[in-house]
Amino acid sequence: MSSLPLYVAFIWHQHQPLYKSFATGKYRLPWVRLHGTKDYLDLMLQLAKFPQLHQNVNLSPSLISQIQDYANGSAFDPYLELTLTPVKQLSRSQRLFIIERFFDANYRRMIAPYQRYQELWQLRQQYGSTWCLANWHEQDFDDLLTWHNLVWFSPLARNNDPEIQSWFAKGRDFSLSDRQRIYSKQKAILGQILPQHAKMHGTGQIEAITCAYGHPIMPLIADTKSARVADPQMLLPGIRFRHEFDLELHLNKAKEIYGEYFQIQPAGLWTPEHGVSPAILPLVAKHQFKWLCADEGVLGWSLGHYFRRDEQGLVSAPDLLYRPYRLETLYGNLAITFRDRRLSDLIGFSYSSMSADDASKNFCDQLLAIHEQQQREPTNGSERKPWLVTIALDGENCWEFYEQNGTEFLEALYSRLAQLDAIKLVTVSEYIARFPPDEKIPPHQLHSGSWVEANFSTWIGDPVKNRAWELLGAARDTLAQHPEATWQNNPEAWHSLLAAEGSDWFWWFGEGHSSNQDHIFDQLFREHLQSLYRAINEPTPASLYYPLEPHKPSISQQPGSFIQPTIDGFASDQEWQNAGYLDIAAHGTMHKTKALQRLWYGFDHFNFYLRLDFAEPLPLPLPIVHLFWFYPGKRHYNNSIQLLDLPDVPPLNYLFHHHCGIDPSGRSAWLQEATENGWKNISSQVRMEFNQCLELALPWSDLAIAPASPARLVILTSAGGKFQVALPEYTVIPIEVP
Repeated sequence: MSSLPLYVAFIWHQHQPLYKSFATGKYRLPWVRLHGTKDYLDLMLQLAKFPQLHQNVNLSPSLISQIQDYANGSAFDPYLELTLTPVKQLSRSQRLFIIERFFDANYRRMIAPYQRYQELWQLRQQYGSTWCLANWHEQDFDDLLTWHNLVWFSPLARNNDPEIQSWFAKGRDFSLSDRQRIYSKQKAILGQILPQHAKMHGTGQIEAITCAYGHPIMPLIADTKSARVADPQMLLPGIRFRHEFDLELHLNKAKEIYGEYFQIQPAGLWTPEHGVSPAILPLVAKHQFKWLCADEGVLGWSLGHYFRRDEQGLVSAPDLLYRPYRLETLYGNLAITFRDRRLSDLIGFSYSSMSADDASKNFCDQLLAIHEQQQREPTNGSERKPWLVTIALDGENCWEFYEQNGTEFLEALYSRLAQLDAIKLVTVSEYIARFPPDEKIPPHQLHSGSWVEANFSTWIGDPVKNRAWELLGAARDTLAQHPEATWQNNPEAWHSLLAAEGSDWFWWFGEGHSSNQDHIFDQLFREHLQSLYRAINEPTPASLYYPLEPHKPSISQQPGSFIQPTIDGFASDQEWQNAGYLDIAAHGTMHKTKALQRLWYGFDHFNFYLRLDFAEPLPLPLPIVHLFWFYPGKRHYNNSIQLLDLPDVPPLNYLFHHHCGIDPSGRSAWLQEATENGWKNISSQVRMEFNQCLELALPWSDLAIAPASPARLVILTSAGGKFQVALPEYTVIPIEVP
């Protein structure tokens, strides 16, 4: 009997959340533009060299819309706006933002290889952002702005464009004109992404599949209670979210976008985060999708089988994993395939540390070993079907960890696969058309879970994540009270809702994941909900103007070493050079304060030091400044902040042990300590002066905390006994007492 080939289905998922703020019309983050320049087109161009290799590709509908905005020049993000601004016109806070954020790239692969970019990075690392702000020349900013954009050009773009090559060869002394040309190249590349996908779908080399428009966790939108299938004890939000109708809108919008850009009705559906449950299956079939994909962990729970692997990485019971299954619904049958988690993760997380040749050989050896397993499978007297190994993963974020953005790895991998007769790359639709699934999973038996541990704890169950679901649920209930606000006559309300239902916001909330942009994700989620309320002429709940949780300041510098400033109220950059700082004007807040611009803080063995720089001309009356301290792990009395109009949000609703109040107008300061009966004034040696700026020295001895102890500080202002603003927006400043 001739050897059966092993069929392999690659499914690449390309996705970015909706970064466009409906409140401002601008994009908050640059990742669609930068990943679009580097990844989406190249993945297709690499594959196009090997027409016999077929694959599935998903561009999420929300990503498609954003790519098109950038391609036609209607999308601008803060990074792009700064890139196109003459350095002479940049403000101090803009320059600081550039120093802090324009190194947002993988250091090893995207900064270290380029002498000038690494040189600027080392200056910031060695001397700090404050030093760079004071000492860099305009050319340094010109070069940093340029290199930040240059390194996101893919190797294919560099190799095929002499002008891009010339910039890399030049290395330094860039100008605004160079950056304007770079932007035009970015737009040109972004403009090729969708046509290239459409072209390759037309030839049959790729099967373009879609996902729900705003990338929601579909089972949780259908019913948040589904999270308890994998974790019966999970603490759920106070509001039960259950809106299958929203999923209809997500799927309709996805089909509309794919019809517009690709003129197709996709057969395959990528369920965001591989989230599946019995409740979503009828909706998927109703919308004429034919198949979907999930994680092997979901299959294991559905069948009651744990997939173990031997020392070679070969899975137990491969005949259970490497086949599609049939799901029967009221609207027809669906096929479902389950990805090999280990093989998918090797590409996503492991092979970047290996040479392209070693990694591609290892991967092909893994597939050949599975092929050998297939050959040994008993036939039981019936005709055997070849297995289908599904490799499904994110198709963008892993490549910046690879040498040459993964170009060498994919070239080596595809070259090997093209020469292996035993391995045949197909689309999922090609396979199930030839080998329809005969094994079925009863729909009620399908496990409710995702690609992360086969549960939903990444997106729900944490107190902050649950709070986000409650805000979303309250907004959705308010929208339900406006039947006149339909998709046709009030699209802004519904687009805002679909954007807020995206999985990305919940990924970053609470415990589990963190990034330098946590505060932006928090802000975008709330802005989407704010837009919903505005669209239906309902008052926006005050809670939507405050972050769901404290965030580390996005523009800051930690204290570099001890400082000993003279407390005279006159700013001396030399005295405060090694202090930490926070640019207050750079942080969004509901109650903007026009009085304060920058906060400096530092310490030595004897004192905590604070400096506040005020705007000119000086706004009157000046606010009262409050420093509230708490000490993790220490047991003593703690009290709440006693101010009117104080939002019930963290960390303002925390309890504190010390309170230092500062009155700049009266040139006075006082210290209070929490007691069993409330706040009590205590004696203090605190010193403050207010002239050009406000400077304060608060002795550690007044706070009565031991050396090498942790202390946490929250700073805010008030006027007339009423809360004004937190400095910066609702952030805890961590301090280790020397």
